[in-house]
Amino acid sequence: MNVQVKIGEQTFDVEIGDLSVRPVLARIGYETFEVWPEEEKIASPVAETNSAVQPSPASQAPVAHPRSTSAPVAMPAGGDKNLVVSAPIPGVITQIAVKPGDSVTQGQELCILEAMKMKNAIRSPRDGVIAAVLVNVGDHVAKGHPIIQFAS
Repeated sequence: MNVQVKIGEQTFDVEIGDLSVRPVLARIGYETFEVWPEEEKIASPVAETNSAVQPSPASQAPVAHPRSTSAPVAMPAGGDKNLVVSAPIPGVITQIAVKPGDSVTQGQELCILEAMKMKNAIRSPRDGVIAAVLVNVGDHVAKGHPIIQFAS
């Protein structure tokens, strides 16, 4: 979906990705932003039966992270059990924000992966508990290298 956004006197053409997945990807020119809109739970029969994800109200501004990347996830056989978050690109782990036993929410920063002088926030794909941190600060990781493991 393409929209125009006016900020002050400037107008930007923004290409917005699938609104039903998190993060939502928004492209402005050659720069891609990862947007994690906050969703408000609506307690009404209509909202409970509607399976579509509703965008957040305009009063709740989404958080954009320029050129930030969310890690793809590797799912072992058997579904969501022991979910592993993997490196989306090769780089160096510069910061780890969680430890085993921590409870995290979807979109929460797990670590920072630096690649080509860009700091990429690796975010949680779901709510859960961290079972293991599989890397250390300073580790060089290849694309697909396991970084964080969730408890079942």
